[in-house]
Order: sequence, then C-alpha cells, then structure tokens
Amino acid sequence: MNKSIIYIVLAAIVGLGLGYVLFNATEEPQHTAEESHTHENAAQMWTCSMHPQIMREEPGDCPICGMDLIPAESGSDGLTANQFKMTENALALANIQTTVVGNSDATSEALTLSGKIAVNEDETATQPAHFDGRVERLMVSSVGQEVRKGQEVATIYSPELVAAQQELFTAAKLKGSQPKLYAAVRNKFKNWMISDALLDQIEETGKTVTRFPIYASFSGVVSEISVNEGAHVMDGNPIFKVADLSTVWAEFDAYESQINQLKKGQNIRISSNAYPNKIFDAKISFIDPVLNTQTRTVTVRATLKNTEDLLKPGMFVEAKVTGVSNENSGLMVPASAVMWTGERSLVYVKPNANASVFEMREVTLGEKIGDSYSIVSGLNNGEEIVTNGTFTVDAAAQLSGKKSMMNATSETISDEATVAMKMQLSTDFQNQLKGALEAYMVLKDAFVASEVEQISSAAANLQVELQSVENQDLEGMVKSHFEMIQRKLEAILASDTLEEQRAAFVILNENMVVLVNNISGIVPDLYVQRCPMANNSKGAVWLSSSSEIRNPYYGDAMLTCGSVIDTLGL
Repeated sequence: MNKSIIYIVLAAIVGLGLGYVLFNATEEPQHTAEESHTHENAAQMWTCSMHPQIMREEPGDCPICGMDLIPAESGSDGLTANQFKMTENALALANIQTTVVGNSDATSEALTLSGKIAVNEDETATQPAHFDGRVERLMVSSVGQEVRKGQEVATIYSPELVAAQQELFTAAKLKGSQPKLYAAVRNKFKNWMISDALLDQIEETGKTVTRFPIYASFSGVVSEISVNEGAHVMDGNPIFKVADLSTVWAEFDAYESQINQLKKGQNIRISSNAYPNKIFDAKISFIDPVLNTQTRTVTVRATLKNTEDLLKPGMFVEAKVTGVSNENSGLMVPASAVMWTGERSLVYVKPNANASVFEMREVTLGEKIGDSYSIVSGLNNGEEIVTNGTFTVDAAAQLSGKKSMMNATSETISDEATVAMKMQLSTDFQNQLKGALEAYMVLKDAFVASEVEQISSAAANLQVELQSVENQDLEGMVKSHFEMIQRKLEAILASDTLEEQRAAFVILNENMVVLVNNISGIVPDLYVQRCPMANNSKGAVWLSSSSEIRNPYYGDAMLTCGSVIDTLGL
C-alpha cells in the first residue's frame, strides 16, 4: 500500500513537470528573424480615429470628417485592418467550407430549367359539326379517349337535312332527263360530309333519315369536349379536340438573366420524377420572342418523340442545358460564395491556407452559368474563398468590427456609403413589411427618448407586427435578415439595461435597412442615417421618416450626431 502511494505521488510530480515544460514552451514562441523582417516591412496603412473603415496607403485627411489620418496598427497576430480570425471550433460548428478559385471551361457548366410536358399544338385538330342540328348521341364521353379516323363519334338530328332529302327524292326521279340537277343535289349532301353509301341507301329505300352520323376526321386522343348530348350545334361548331401524342412539347421558363445563354438548336437533357433513370435528349426548337411581364420569364420549348406514350401532358420535367456558352471561359465561383450587393458583389477570401483568417473582397460578377458565376474582376486564380457558411463568416466580421456586408465601402461612391444587398422580395412580403415600418418608427423614437420601459413596449408591438408577416416561403439571405431582426427584438425584450437594448438595436437596424432598401415604391421617403460614434466608434445606422437627425444611440447626450447617408424611395 505504501509503495503504491509513493508511485502515484512520483507520477503526479513527473506529469506536472512535463506539463510545465510543454505549456511554457507554447506560451513563449520563438520568433525567427524572417518573421521579424516580414512585420517590419509590412505596408503601413493610415486610418481615421473617428471612422476606422477609412483605410489609405498614404497619410492625409479623412474624406468624411477632414481629420488627419493616423497610422493603422495591425494586431499582435499580424492581421491587417480588414482581416479577422475565427477559431477552428467555430468553423466546424458553422460548417464553413472553402474552395480554391480556378479557371473553368464555361462549356462544362449546365443550366437547369424547370417546366412541364404540354400537348404539341402543331399536332392537334378540331372535330366540327358539318351541319346544323341537335346532338342526339355522343360516342366520345371523356377526355383521354382514343379515336380513330373514320370512327362514328356522334349522331345529329338535322331538320335542314330532313328537308333536303325531299329534293333528293325529286332529283332522283328526274335524273334521266336532268342529270346535272341530280348531281348538284348529291354534291350538296357531300358538302355536309354525307357518304355516297348513305345517299344510295336513302334513294333505294325512299325513307327519310332523321339522324345523321358524324365520323372522326382525325386519329388521336381527345383533349377537350365542347358539347354534350342534347346540345344544339351549327355548321362548323367544334364537337371535340384531338391531339396526336406521338410527339409532345417540353416547355420551360427561363429568366431574363438566362436568355443570353440559350439559343435554338442547343442540346438539352430532360428528366422527370416518373422515370428517374431515363433521360430524354432533345434540342431547343423555340424561344418565345416576347417576355412574360408577370413572371419575367420567356418560354423555351423542345419537341420530344413519345411513341412509347411515356410522357403525359402536365407532367413536371427538368432540363439540363449543356454547352450554354462557348465564350468567357475564366474564373468561376459557386453561387453560394457570393453575397449580392448589386453589380459589386462580395466574397470572403481566406488569404492563408494554413490559418483560419478571412477578409471581405468586392468582386464584379459576369454571367451566371449553372450554379456558378463568372468573375470579371476582384479575384485571382488560386485564391481560396468561402463557399459554404458565407453569412456566418460575415456575421463574425461584423462582430469583430471589420469590413463586412453591412459596412462595405466603395471609393467610386463615397467612403461612408453603405452598400446594401439587392434581393428579390415578393410583393406580399414587401407590403407586409411596409405595414411594420410604423411600429419600427415608434421603437426608434423610444430609443431617442432613452426610456427602457418605453423601448420594451415598442419592441413588443413591432414583434407582433412582424409575426403577422408571412415568412414561410422566405429563402436564403432574405430569410436570414428577417430572422436576425426577430432575434434582436427578443434580445431587446430580454434586456434590463439601455446599453444592452442599444447593442441589439444596432444589429437589428443593419438587417432592417437591407430589407427595406429592397422594397419598391416607399411613400413617403425614408432616410438611412448613421452615427460614426455609435457601436464603440464603429458606426451604426437607423431608419427615419425625417431627414432631421435624432440619434437613437445617444439620445439627449448627442441628439444631433449623425448624417443622412441614403434616401429610400427616391
């Protein structure tokens, strides 16, 4: 027993000693001369103490406030002003994935279109009535029924034909002396599509026929029935329509942005849920020259052989259009990597493959081919970018006070202008969001008044308004912004101090501005205002119905601090 205790004590002492050596070595890394040299020769950047988003390679004045720029210090970890670091644990939890950008042959991309099978209108026909009368019997009873040319499909009672038979009887008696009169009477019946056999029968029997048959003029499948038994029809009225389904159309909707990638004669591969392992090859035979102004799409059509009767009109299908472009091969990035801000879009670059460091990069996009975008400028071959979890990385940039989607600056516009994302919002969602703006303005005014209870009450009212917004169909960035607004409202309601409420209001506003900026027809105008001192001097925005500055982040302490940076609705 005593020996066991001695061994345990000795093992503990040895373990503590080894731990001290290892951790001490980790905490005091050795810096090589090469690393020191790199830091010393790093490019010096200059920034504004009031507007840290301003970065210049040379000293001068701040373009916003006119103050002298000061040297911008990189962090102790060697990061530049716009770079930030994420832990490996955070990357794993958010499933952040990156891809190395490379040249891609655009012809290898495939454009996906959705559509459905339709009747080939070039192979349809209408079965008409050939004379006036009443439908006594209709042999075609349902859509989908097959008919054959020459098949009796209806019988019609026709007073006109009953009277005309008397002329036939008279002409038949005089056919020896007046053959032309006899021939003219028979031709009249032939124009009514009455057969010679039936006319001969009428002449031989001398009995008047009251119900005349209608025979199918075409073979096919009944696609529409226009009359019922007992209905009165006139010469030329349709009885039913037939379609030849040995060939069918596959019709697809293509958006405006996809039109330049499509042309007649292009190969497409069509698949359906009904036959998941079968591919139907075809060529584009028609592209609608007129854009549908309601859906903003054009119809693209291909003709398919259907001799086995596999494809049914109305069936949903999907097409892969290959060889969508034989030009513009170059840098391609997945669509999931891009955060849209109009023409000037954003991606997150990982400059060092061995470190989880990221920075935002503005890029100019070309055309979209399949699930990828071509890059006009902003990226180089071999750079590594975030392709999954981009929004999470952007949120980390915002929390770190780094350049992000919400505070991206553009030298071509102004250094203070916030570049807002451009997104497609449904008309219903826009109208419902407009209805919540009044409640938002009450909340903003409560922050100006700096009253905690008043803020909580206004936040609860806005929360009720947003809960009535139909958001089940929201996707992608729109859904993320809307959910962030709801979460920050919950944070405001759960906060007991004005400081905590204002911290949540900062992020709420960043997301609210993006959504409201994509609402069309805002009346009256709304103003996007910004205080450079708020959010620990990182700056923060808010919406106002008045151009007069009333700062919700400082209240009476700095009531008029800020400026109008954008006007929505103009």
